[in-house]
Amino acid sequence: MAKRKQVGRRVEGWKAKKWYRVFVPETFGRVEIGDTISADPENMIGRVMTATLGEVMQDYSKSHIKMKFRINSVAGDAAHTEFVGHEVTRDYLRSLVKRRASRIDTILPLITKDGKKLRVTVVCLTLSRVDRSQAHAIRQAVAQQMLARAAASYFDTLVKEIMSGDAARDIFKIVKTIYPIRRVEIIKSRLERIAAR
Repeated sequence: MAKRKQVGRRVEGWKAKKWYRVFVPETFGRVEIGDTISADPENMIGRVMTATLGEVMQDYSKSHIKMKFRINSVAGDAAHTEFVGHEVTRDYLRSLVKRRASRIDTILPLITKDGKKLRVTVVCLTLSRVDRSQAHAIRQAVAQQMLARAAASYFDTLVKEIMSGDAARDIFKIVKTIYPIRRVEIIKSRLERIAAR
């Protein structure tokens, strides 16, 4: 008997919940990426949703890029989000790494013009193996380029340039003058916190 009551109560709780459509920020065209359910819209604030860049841009050649969006406001049946990070899939990254070449990772904490802190991982893939001093020079060039770019850009602009590949293309132009580079990818980003002004 007690069991039957519990089931009934659970069904009532489910009925009290409502579906909300989730949208990415204006930077990515306010595309709907799915829906989520909640009894109280307040409980959805802070919930993280994932989508691929392929789904967001309707370009399935970009399905190897996983993006994270955090719900920061709810209006009616629409939940609006902010970008909180991205990462490329392991399979894609593995396909880029070739034998007898070097993979040079640079992890950077960036602060944008509007005081947001973003941690990014930039990967430079060379045509042949580099020595320690060349790897150091490449990392320095990547750091200078990305720190300057972040300081001159608002968060939304910087994120758009990272996701479109523009930021990686600009790094490529600089580092290829140091050593023959096959590819540059920004493989990961994460919004950390609002920096104190």
